[in-house]
Amino acid sequence: MPTQEPEERTKNFNEVAEGFTEEMAVREALRCLQCREHPCMTEGCPVSNHIPDFIKKITEGEYEEAYRILTETTVLPAVCGRVCPKYLQCEGNCVRGEKGRPVAIGSLERFVADLHRKRVQAGEIEETTAKAADPEKAAAKKVAVIGSGPAGLACAKDLAGAGYEVTVFDRAETPGGVLSYGIPVFRLPDEVLSFEVDNLTAAGVHFEMNKEMGKDISIDSLMGEQGFSAVFLGNGAGRPMGLGIPGTELAGVISAADFLDRLNAAGDDKEALSAALPAAGTVAIIGGGNVAMDACRSAVRCPGVDKVCVVYRRSVKEMPADPAELKEAMEEGVEFVYLTAPLEVLGENGKVTGLKCQKMELSEPDASGRRRPVPIEGSEYTISVDAVIEAIGSRSDNDGLDGVEISEGKGLIVTDPETLATSRAGVYAGGDTVTGPKTVIAAMGAGRKAASEIIRYLKG
Repeated sequence: MPTQEPEERTKNFNEVAEGFTEEMAVREALRCLQCREHPCMTEGCPVSNHIPDFIKKITEGEYEEAYRILTETTVLPAVCGRVCPKYLQCEGNCVRGEKGRPVAIGSLERFVADLHRKRVQAGEIEETTAKAADPEKAAAKKVAVIGSGPAGLACAKDLAGAGYEVTVFDRAETPGGVLSYGIPVFRLPDEVLSFEVDNLTAAGVHFEMNKEMGKDISIDSLMGEQGFSAVFLGNGAGRPMGLGIPGTELAGVISAADFLDRLNAAGDDKEALSAALPAAGTVAIIGGGNVAMDACRSAVRCPGVDKVCVVYRRSVKEMPADPAELKEAMEEGVEFVYLTAPLEVLGENGKVTGLKCQKMELSEPDASGRRRPVPIEGSEYTISVDAVIEAIGSRSDNDGLDGVEISEGKGLIVTDPETLATSRAGVYAGGDTVTGPKTVIAAMGAGRKAASEIIRYLKG
């Protein structure tokens, strides 16, 4: 897929990957073997997209039919085509990948969804894939969905399609959850997410924004005076985890979630972009996952930033980040400091001036096969930095859920693994709020599974 050159893309927040042309898409689709077992679908896709079928339609030039096939199973084809860890899922299970390069399934999904959106926006075709279902079919029962992230949106789509009256509640101003506040626009443009959310509105889903669980709404009130027959909890894992070391109270220390949220809210406003990372200068990102990649690549693009480095306590082989994201970060000039752990954020006059670190070495593999980082005595040293971004993970905020069992320690919602039912009758949960931070498509799979179980429950 064509992309912006590194020296150009670091100067803007435009989408890096530019998408397939029609000729490229057809040529790539023809590489699909249309194999009988299609492990890309059965083993690789959490929502069971009909991958060989939609790809075959591309080879025939039937792009709208390809889009229709995709939207039978996914509510966010343009999103998933961009941000899913395809190398672990569909493309990681592609038969072509056994002896070479797998079919670029994600890029083909993106091509189909983008072409559909552009044709609708140009007035060439009408949006026909998201029509409101007949509410009488479901006896007008109402379902509340908490959280407008991937799990909530997928659940809402299937429930609305079954004829239920669905209302999605979220504490943010804009629907999308982590898709809206946690992924930079150079990976997921706002108009892409907005279009797919608008399709849900067209399908009859209602959105109630700025509604916080435990403050503005509660499970008791939803299932009581508001008359909802069931509730799905898909509130994600949006509370950032801190480093837990001295100095994190200094000005210039920020969580990756807050940093990315500020950037997404800033848009093209240069003053707001500068305010998102006011310390600028040299920026250190702590962590090695996809959020760390989003943070470091975003920091490179911020006004006043001279240098960006990622500090990770294991080696590059253990980094959980998508290899493609890691490669693009390196192309954009991000430096990586491996086998290093932060000990303290240093500062003067309340502002960050440095990061005290310690060298690490990896132990022998434990029972799980993972090598634990072990400090090397006497290896402490200091990195001169002006800002520190914490990207070491997040957890759920599950306080105040009436009658719902929460696990000790991690604070996750406890569910039946088969049905996703919680300890309270009529209340289901799925996605990151149950499993901890996972992928967008895994959360969507949980949302779809919960929807099918809620329908079973409401039908008695």
